[in-house]
Amino acid sequence: MAMVLSVHEVSVGVLLAVVAVFLLAGVVKGVVGLGLPTISMALLALLIAPAQAAALLVVPSLLTNLWQAGPWRAVRAEAGRLGGLLAGCVAGTLAGAAWLGAPTGGTASVVLGLALLAYAAWGLAGRRFLVPRRHEAWMGPLAGLLTGLLTAASGVFVLPAVPYLQGLGLAKDELIRAMGLAFTASTLALAAGLWLNASYDGWTLAASCLMLLPAVAGMQLGAALRARLSLEHFRFCFFLCLAGLGLHMILRQWG
Repeated sequence: MAMVLSVHEVSVGVLLAVVAVFLLAGVVKGVVGLGLPTISMALLALLIAPAQAAALLVVPSLLTNLWQAGPWRAVRAEAGRLGGLLAGCVAGTLAGAAWLGAPTGGTASVVLGLALLAYAAWGLAGRRFLVPRRHEAWMGPLAGLLTGLLTAASGVFVLPAVPYLQGLGLAKDELIRAMGLAFTASTLALAAGLWLNASYDGWTLAASCLMLLPAVAGMQLGAALRARLSLEHFRFCFFLCLAGLGLHMILRQWG
């Protein structure tokens, strides 16, 4: 079972495993534009406590998402349209952090497992829904609020924000920037929630900064691989693996 580790208890093997997780997660994000928090939380939860895994995720997720959200000259118009979603993400995450506390123990693992299964099922189905422009005013904040609550419970900020963004009919580059903005807002709110719950200290911040290196290296590798791989085959394997991880995490707690 995953344990809470202090700086004095981290073995070389665990450290190398954590670095490998962020490298792999960066590769996935470089290829498909998302997946760094999902992959990181799913695999890190097998090694360390969920709250510690979420804390390590903050710096790599924040900076890679800021990078993804650029170029910034094109962000202002999209930020205006996505204001409700972004505000909902922040409000939901902070409310969830105050209500649920930091993600800990078996409950967080089960929530994360269920989130991974739902995300995998959505991805494998390949279905999208369209969000009518007239409904964005209430659907955006609602999607953000639900995403925030799930972020606080599991450390993953994908559902239902990504399906909602895909339903807006954005162009490819616009969608990539929009996901970067949404993930940035969720990461900042997650960091604030962890701080409020005393789950973020100086050592964790330093370790999170170090994990930026493998995450960025993985993103660069993923971007290079994007042109060589069949995106559909990669996405199929990606979602299938997520489903397996989610099922494993649930059965481990309920078995």
